[in-house]
Amino acid sequence: MRKIILASSSKHRKKLLNQLKIKFTTKSPNIDESRRKNENVDEFVRRLSYEKALKVAKNERDSIVIGSDEIAVLGNKVYGKPLTKSVAIQQLQAISNKNIVFKTGLCVIDTSAHKKYLSLTNYNVKMRKLSIDEIHSYINKEDILNCAASIKIEGLAISLIEKTSGADPTSIIGLPLIKLRNYLNRLGVNIP
Repeated sequence: MRKIILASSSKHRKKLLNQLKIKFTTKSPNIDESRRKNENVDEFVRRLSYEKALKVAKNERDSIVIGSDEIAVLGNKVYGKPLTKSVAIQQLQAISNKNIVFKTGLCVIDTSAHKKYLSLTNYNVKMRKLSIDEIHSYINKEDILNCAASIKIEGLAISLIEKTSGADPTSIIGLPLIKLRNYLNRLGVNIP
């Protein structure tokens, strides 16, 4: 029986994967998440997903390893995790009243069958016009320092959004479950 391993320390990805009602473990991949010079944003997020899955898969046998990464893009600017409140304020001011695209990479590696699936899911978000008071209130009430573009849509950020559109609403939380379920089914993991 192959193990299923989520190559992530994210509690949000773990919670999402639990929705599929499968047994899995988690391992943190600890990779360098820096963007390479002249790297296209789609290639960047796909590469990080692949490198996360690969780092864990290298030390595993008879396993299915899942790697995922997410960034937000406004024009040509990439918005990752803010890590500090001051950066979060800057990010939220920059995306106020704008359309942003959340790009979520997914990589699934089967170490026994030597198969790999790699994809990218886009999810569009139109932000409301945000006042500085709303921004301060939001960042003081929500743990967003490890969320792309300071947006935690499964929490209070839903109140900052005018509308959303995309193929998979779970992708904006960091793990596109629709594609993941399809990949797991192809690898023989039965999910209804």
